[in-house]
Amino acid sequence: MITKQLTKLLLASTLLLGFAAQAAVIKSMRFWQSPESTRVVFDLTSPVEHELSVLKNPDRIVVDIPDSRVTVDLSQLEIKSDLVKRVRQSKPPKEGVLRLVLDLTKSAEPNSFSLKPYQEYSDRLVIDLVDKKRKVIKPPVVDGSSNRDIIVAIDAGHGGEDPGARGPTGQKEKHITLELAKELARQINSVNGLKAVLTRETDFYLSLRKRTAIARQHRADLFVSIHADSFKNSRARGASVWILSTRGARSELARWLRKQETESELLGGVDTNLDLSVYEKPVAQVILDLQMEHSIQASLTLGEKVHNEMARVAPKMHKKHVEEAGFVVLKNPDIPSILVESGFISNPQEERLLKTSDYRRKLASAVKEGVIDYFKSHAPDGTKFANLYRKNVYHVKRGDSLIKVARRFNTSVSKLKQANKLTSNMVRIGQKLVIPSS
Repeated sequence: MITKQLTKLLLASTLLLGFAAQAAVIKSMRFWQSPESTRVVFDLTSPVEHELSVLKNPDRIVVDIPDSRVTVDLSQLEIKSDLVKRVRQSKPPKEGVLRLVLDLTKSAEPNSFSLKPYQEYSDRLVIDLVDKKRKVIKPPVVDGSSNRDIIVAIDAGHGGEDPGARGPTGQKEKHITLELAKELARQINSVNGLKAVLTRETDFYLSLRKRTAIARQHRADLFVSIHADSFKNSRARGASVWILSTRGARSELARWLRKQETESELLGGVDTNLDLSVYEKPVAQVILDLQMEHSIQASLTLGEKVHNEMARVAPKMHKKHVEEAGFVVLKNPDIPSILVESGFISNPQEERLLKTSDYRRKLASAVKEGVIDYFKSHAPDGTKFANLYRKNVYHVKRGDSLIKVARRFNTSVSKLKQANKLTSNMVRIGQKLVIPSS
């Protein structure tokens, strides 16, 4: 009898020990601040179930995680957030449940999801806290007769949970792209008639769709995504310029980079803000078909100009032409878009170059010059660049003469004739006359 009872006790103890050994452990917590939200990441030893509760007076988020324990010192957390004041452990609702409380500075709306192990990351529980009272970006009012700046959206690839590629010395792509994007923005803003908008100014995660959404919020005229290549062969080298291909990847490198872009989305989680139901499908398809062809052609023209400028400063270009791939971040039917690969961070020599501010300044200058060259001949109506560089064209109407047209545009007959290569003073109705700038 005693032996049977002892056996049962030993069996029960073994089961309890086995259960305890399997309990998930929160081994660290990380915080990523973005302009409109804070991402809280729980690094786990195994997947967990969880429940969230939103409490008021004061504002706080309660996280209940069954069969778990926390080993990180909550009082020593480095909380980089304007929403979260502190994280503390509280009395659990029942035995076997870990209760954590996120004390907030103001009300926030939580959204949570789990991420599976990937690369150097283990299982993770992610909680995004969205500031309900965040400032909504008001698109600039575009007046056709205005003298507005051309808006250039600059996207620093990767960020936050997604470090991107790593160099031989451990340099992270997300840091290189951010520094290069900031330098490009600084140089773009120094040009009269151009204005830069950064999709991110600090180290936080942005989904691919969110990046292009930010560009649209600012009514960008151009989208430039900045990256740093990596490849399985460390000898691969050279900068490159990419545009969208509607026929899929055309090279091994294109397939490799497209795979990396897809995997980057796994590091940050699902984009819960993506809404594909804005348009009726037939209408949306017609609009996309009409606009995409024009957007790709404009992107190619822009890409060639940027490629030519980069070839002057980069030790090597990966190809002698603009390359094509099906990158999601380039799928902008309404905005000419290019992806600039600044070099191979997986190559020791190019990683060393990309780490220097001097080389990043030269690369940024090359991209800027390509953008300027493009907009000198493709400036949108109503912009300073159109007024400065684009030739005005006038269609001759009934009753017009060269003298009347010259007076109307404050120029001379001789200049009109020279600009239009005319040998006589005769004009005809409907004739196009280039008006020389005064």
